[in-house]
Amino acid sequence: MNNQPALSKSLKVYQIVFLGLAWMTPMIFFTVYGVAYDAAGGQMVLAYLIAFLAIFFTAYSYSRMVKAYPIAGSAYTYTKKAIHPRLGFLVGWALLLDYIFSPIIAILTFGIFMHTEFPSIPVYVWVIVMNITLALVNIVGIKSVARISGISVVVQILFISLFCLFIIKDIATGQASSSTLFSLHPFLASDVPFTTIFSGAALICFCFLGFDAVTTMAEETIQPERTIPKAIFLIICIAAVMYIAISYFTQIAYPGFTFTNPDNAAYTLVKLVGGNLLSSLFITVLIIATFTQGVSSVTSVTRFLYALGRESVLPQKVFSYIHPTFKTPVVNILLVTAFSFLGMFIDLNTAVTFVSFGALTAFTFVNLSVIAHFYIKLKKRSFTETILYLIFPLIGAAFIGWLLTLLNKDTLLIGVAWLTVGFLYLFVKSRLSAPFVKRDHSKMTVPEK
Repeated sequence: MNNQPALSKSLKVYQIVFLGLAWMTPMIFFTVYGVAYDAAGGQMVLAYLIAFLAIFFTAYSYSRMVKAYPIAGSAYTYTKKAIHPRLGFLVGWALLLDYIFSPIIAILTFGIFMHTEFPSIPVYVWVIVMNITLALVNIVGIKSVARISGISVVVQILFISLFCLFIIKDIATGQASSSTLFSLHPFLASDVPFTTIFSGAALICFCFLGFDAVTTMAEETIQPERTIPKAIFLIICIAAVMYIAISYFTQIAYPGFTFTNPDNAAYTLVKLVGGNLLSSLFITVLIIATFTQGVSSVTSVTRFLYALGRESVLPQKVFSYIHPTFKTPVVNILLVTAFSFLGMFIDLNTAVTFVSFGALTAFTFVNLSVIAHFYIKLKKRSFTETILYLIFPLIGAAFIGWLLTLLNKDTLLIGVAWLTVGFLYLFVKSRLSAPFVKRDHSKMTVPEK
């Protein structure tokens, strides 16, 4: 095994940040704007602040666990090592829903936007083109993925900055409802009940999904114990600043903004702010953002499958294979590409359903893993350590667990059914061979070159 190719360790902080932001896609603010606005009763600033606080505690838990276990696997690895291998497998099985359907969401969204621009070309054609392109980019290597992600994130940030500048111009020239750039009104609930704002925050939390995906690239990162935690906090803080800034400026400039269709509310808003020129640029940037989200999604799921294969949770010869030239898990990339052709047959809502259940389940158990590893096993129980390793993760677990209960009944039923399949797989595997859960993984490392 020691002679097998290994993942290339080359990523730095800024590359990890770009990959995380690309997966998260800052432009997602606009894609969910109408639905989020309705859910939060128009109080977007407060809703994003609450969502940021909820995600902050979970991000903190991820930063602690990646220091303890700087290897690929994310929530699966953390739960397995901190709590119990069997529970870790089930969490990983749930997380697989998040990772494996994320590329499909990106591919479908890309196809929908491209079909809007070129109505004569069916959505499924764009799905096929996008899928093959994502595979080729990921096979070439992680550096190319980071480079493309960096370009996309810069373009998205530039557009968001331009959008805010247009609003500032309207305020300065008296074309907006407000005559000042500074106002406390967006931070006050006014007549909107806090229950409504929290409901909006629950939905808006999904705009932050993606910061966790970078933990799957720990073994391709230089000094992952320091680099990944720093990148995680940079990712959520950069996203929060952008989301809150856009919400703040739009809320003070156009407090009476209305729309008829939540799905295209953002397009209406952009057109109001910058006319046809900005709205055309908006569509272009949104297509680019969706493409790079797909690139990052494929990267994450293939590294997660690599971690499962290396530990024989999935067939080792298939899922732990690393191409000797490209230093990438080529077989995993091809398998994910084949699976992603489902984008031609399922709708966007179905894919989002799988992702939602998987992500929130994983987040809950990452928070609990911090308590199990640091507070219980390592007995870090001083006053400060109790706050860091018990109170903070408990807050994160409680908030995310509550969001999990807010998912609709059908989503929860599908999630439970998927976990049942995972449990049966685990049971059959343990009967057919020596239980993988009893193996000592503490000494397992990535094969050396």
